[in-house]
Amino acid sequence: MNLNAKQKYWRKRIFILTWMAYAGFYFGRKNLAVTWSSMEGDLDLDNSDYASIIFVYSLIYTIGQFLNGYLSDKFGPRKIVSIGLFLAAFANFFLGMSFSVGIIVFLIALNGYGQSTGWSGLIKNMTPWFRSNERGIVMSWWSTCYVTGGFLATIFATYVAFDMDFMSDMGWKRGFFFPSIILLIIAFLYLLFTRNNPKDIDLPVIIENKYQINSDGKSESLKILSLLIKNQALWIYSSCYMILKMTRYAFLFWLPIYLEKSLNYSVSDAGYISSVYELIGFFGVILAGYASDRLFNSKRFSTVSIMMIGLAVVCLIHPYMVAFGKTGVILSIALIGIATYGPDSLICTAGSMDVGGKKGAGMASGIINGMGSIGQMFSGFIVVAINEAFGWDNLFYFFVIMSLIGGGLAALKWNFKSPHFHITNE
Repeated sequence: MNLNAKQKYWRKRIFILTWMAYAGFYFGRKNLAVTWSSMEGDLDLDNSDYASIIFVYSLIYTIGQFLNGYLSDKFGPRKIVSIGLFLAAFANFFLGMSFSVGIIVFLIALNGYGQSTGWSGLIKNMTPWFRSNERGIVMSWWSTCYVTGGFLATIFATYVAFDMDFMSDMGWKRGFFFPSIILLIIAFLYLLFTRNNPKDIDLPVIIENKYQINSDGKSESLKILSLLIKNQALWIYSSCYMILKMTRYAFLFWLPIYLEKSLNYSVSDAGYISSVYELIGFFGVILAGYASDRLFNSKRFSTVSIMMIGLAVVCLIHPYMVAFGKTGVILSIALIGIATYGPDSLICTAGSMDVGGKKGAGMASGIINGMGSIGQMFSGFIVVAINEAFGWDNLFYFFVIMSLIGGGLAALKWNFKSPHFHITNE
């Protein structure tokens, strides 16, 4: 079925607004890693406090993923994601006024819940607008929202916290105040200009699903959930994603600290160099999308397996790349970014959409991202434990082992292609 001009316009509009919304969330997420070393000194904190703060954030984020996937399916992503954006903006503003661990923990928990509305809700928002055979490529470009958002947020937080002349007496606190303004603007734009699906604006539906389940309307969510939890592909995706989020969040939250404390870089250098992880990770996202649709005929697991094994290889060589100075470090971080973000984006976008279908995309995304967030939740404690017992280099070797496990799991479903299902009323 060919799309009319209005359908094409709205697809572009939804793409841009949802992309912008999730990129915006990172302005309230990456600033903590950038500012932590300064907060640590001012508030008399240490790495154990940091790991605990990350754990609380990740715990609330994980619970929120499961809950908000369901809420987005039930009430529509426009409401749920808008609430999350406003909560994240509020929490970040007041994080800039924090003076104790207790206040930070409360606000970081609030931020974590707000942030948890984003992924499952926005995947749900995108699903009715794009067909299965175009999702690999479309969602690879869309997935650049969190790579680009992470890069821009890191650069922005580093600049406003340490290099900007305006309000210089506020120091690291600026790394929370100014990102909260960005979040607030994006929240209003998303609320005002997005819509949940074509039916909301009286457009013909874009997705027609073949597989149908009869429903009386009341038990629809339970029937979707029943199908999802029986789907082996969902749990392999979830296991791989748990490994990937554990790895990714270790780099997101700890890379600037590693560069400062292990390699003795300045605060600014550590902030800017760590942004390479997302900047070059962008290309991993695009590579994964094109590979999955063009080389493997929308069979996502093949691409996930290859790239996770690649992640193991680049983590293995990282400690040796450090000997080549900043050039070697930047190159290594770039390769790790490509190998992390490629499979990460594929699983949590096209993979979730394929498994969940039109009706269950929010729930599938919530489950996969929620399971992944369990890895995220413990990543801080893993970093501290391995670093203190064995040193930073052995942390990279730990990621080698985990990445090989994930690549092996994905290989079990090498030729798998998820069917769709559709709920109808009787």
